[in-house]
Amino acid sequence: MPDSTDLPAFTAVPVPDTALASAATQLVRDTTDDLIYHHSRRVYFFGGLRGRRGGLSFDPELLYVAAMFHDLGLGEEFRGSGRRFEVDGADEARRFLQGHGVPEDSVRRVWTAIALHTTPGIPSFMEPEVALVTAGVEYDVLGIGYDDLDEADRAAIVALHPRPDFKRRILRAFTEGIEGKPDTTFGNVKADVLERCTPGFERGNFVDTILNSAWPE
Repeated sequence: MPDSTDLPAFTAVPVPDTALASAATQLVRDTTDDLIYHHSRRVYFFGGLRGRRGGLSFDPELLYVAAMFHDLGLGEEFRGSGRRFEVDGADEARRFLQGHGVPEDSVRRVWTAIALHTTPGIPSFMEPEVALVTAGVEYDVLGIGYDDLDEADRAAIVALHPRPDFKRRILRAFTEGIEGKPDTTFGNVKADVLERCTPGFERGNFVDTILNSAWPE
């Protein structure tokens, strides 16, 4: 498989050549499938490109780790955790970073970037690493800002990290990762996934929760 150095120079977001980035790559390679690996790498490249185009100053190493870990919580080992998959992935990243002696403020930024990557409307007002993980996810999964990046950049990244049948496959991965803990989708976009893909799922309703609470008034 070609390395990130095969990307054209104009992408401006090479994978950091550090022991931490290499360890993150290996961990994700060892614990996920090609779908999540390639998606996570694209999230880094697309998020980094959007950051460069927007004039943001970010730490490439922290952005890379956050992007690589952002969907780790979909893995089978977390399906009985009872927690949102974003939190499971964020906690794994925190353990990984702390194990490598990364300062706590950097750990916090990575944790937050992963935990909030499915919560639109908030990350863009936070640290660049937090904002850009969400920006990369939104670009690769939702196509938000699709035409904001050069076609040549986009084509080079997809050639390096292909996305065959990606829409169907990522929806299946989301479904498999969260359908065993449906209550964790209350108030977030993953309820849309289960509503469409899991027969019998009934999404929680915010208004019903208020009206049916124990409060008498």
